[in-house]
Amino acid sequence: MKGVSLLAGLFLLLLLAPRYHVEAGWGGGVHQDQGAELYPSQRSKVSSAFRDASSHGLFVARTWAFSDGGSNALQYSPGSYNEQTFRGLDFVISEARRYRIRLILSLANNYDTFGGKKQYVQWARNQGQYVASDDGFFTHSVVKGYYKNHIKTVLTRVNTITGVAYKDDPTIFAWELMNEPRCQSDLSGSTIQGWITEMAAYVKSIDSNHLLEAGLEGFYGSSSPHKRFNPGLEIGTDFIANNEIPNIDFATIHSYPDQWLSNADEQSQLAFLSNWLGVHIRDARNVIRKPLLITEFGKSWKDPGFSIYQRDTLFKTVYSKIYWSARTGGSAAGGLFWQLLSQGMDSYGDGYQIVMSEGTSTAQIITQQSRQLRYLGKLYARLRNIARLNKAKAVREEQSRAAGRGNGGRN
Repeated sequence: MKGVSLLAGLFLLLLLAPRYHVEAGWGGGVHQDQGAELYPSQRSKVSSAFRDASSHGLFVARTWAFSDGGSNALQYSPGSYNEQTFRGLDFVISEARRYRIRLILSLANNYDTFGGKKQYVQWARNQGQYVASDDGFFTHSVVKGYYKNHIKTVLTRVNTITGVAYKDDPTIFAWELMNEPRCQSDLSGSTIQGWITEMAAYVKSIDSNHLLEAGLEGFYGSSSPHKRFNPGLEIGTDFIANNEIPNIDFATIHSYPDQWLSNADEQSQLAFLSNWLGVHIRDARNVIRKPLLITEFGKSWKDPGFSIYQRDTLFKTVYSKIYWSARTGGSAAGGLFWQLLSQGMDSYGDGYQIVMSEGTSTAQIITQQSRQLRYLGKLYARLRNIARLNKAKAVREEQSRAAGRGNGGRN
C-alpha cells in the first residue's frame, strides 16, 4: 500500500486500504496451536472465537505468527518448522477469512513467552556465538539472520487450506515486527531505531502489499520532551522517531495503567490513560503524520479492588478518544482490547480476557463501539464516493470546454 506514510489523520482501514474497514477489534485468544492438526479438538475454539467476534461487530484481530523453541513450537530450531503447527496457523487464517476478519500477525516476541528474543539469542550461543545479552537480538548478525529467515518463511508460506501465499492474502491486514520491542541496554533508542529500519525494509522487500507496524507500546525516547508522559519507564524505544521510519505504515500504542501505575488509585490511572491517548493521537497526526492504532489495552480482574464498573469506565475512555478523533479526521483509527476468549479457553486467561458470549456490560460497550465505528466508516465511504464522482464530473466538464475551444466554440 504505497504512499500510506503521506496520509495524515486518516481513517486507517478505509483510506489506507479501501478493501478494509475500521472496526473495534481485539488481540490474543487465537493461536496457531489451537488450530494445529496435533490438537484437532482445539479448532472448534478458533471457530468459536471468530464467530463470537463477528457477531459482535469485531473484524480486526491481532495474534502471533511466532512460537520459538520446544517440541510443539512453530519454529523449533533456526529455520526448522513444525509443519503441523504451521498448518494450525493456516487454519487460523482460513477461519478468519471465513468470518471476514482481518489479521495483524506479529512475527516475534520481546518476552520469553513462546520463546521470544531470548530463544533466538540462545540458538546463536548454542552455535558458539558470543552474544552479551538478550538485547543482542537487535544487533548480532547471526541472530538477525535467524529472524530474517523467519520473516521470509512466514511471508512466503502458501496456506495449505486456501492455496494463497501469506504475502498475497487480503485476510492479513498488517504485519507486526515484534510484540513490544524493548532494548534497555540502550535507552538512547538508536539500537531499536536501526533494527526497525533494517527489518521494515526487509519485510517490504518481500511483501509490499501489506501494511507494516513495529509493535511499539508508545514510550517516548530519553531525549524527547514528551518523555514526561511516560509512566516512569524508559525502554529504549522512541514513539516518534521509530514510527517516522518510512517503511512503517502506521503507529501503535499499548496502554495498561493498572500495570504501569499499579500503586496509583483508580482516578490517577484514568487521568494517565486520558493524557497518554491524547498526546499520542496528537503526535501521530501533527508530527508523525500517520494513523494510530491502539493495539492493546485492558484492565485485569486480578487487580486489587477490581470491579466491572472500573473496566467499563476504562473501555469507555479509550473508545471515546478513538471515536472523537476519527469523527473529526484525527489520527486514531481503532482499538484492539486484550484479549478475547471464547468458552472453553480458560487456560489462556490472564485476567484481561473478555468472553463476549457471557453478555457482560463490557461486551455490550464493545459491541456499541463497533457499531459506531461501522456507521462512521460507511459515512466516510459515501463522502469519499461523492468526492470521487465530483472530481470525475469536473474532469468531464473541463474536457468538454477544452473540446469547445478547440473547434472555435462551434457546436
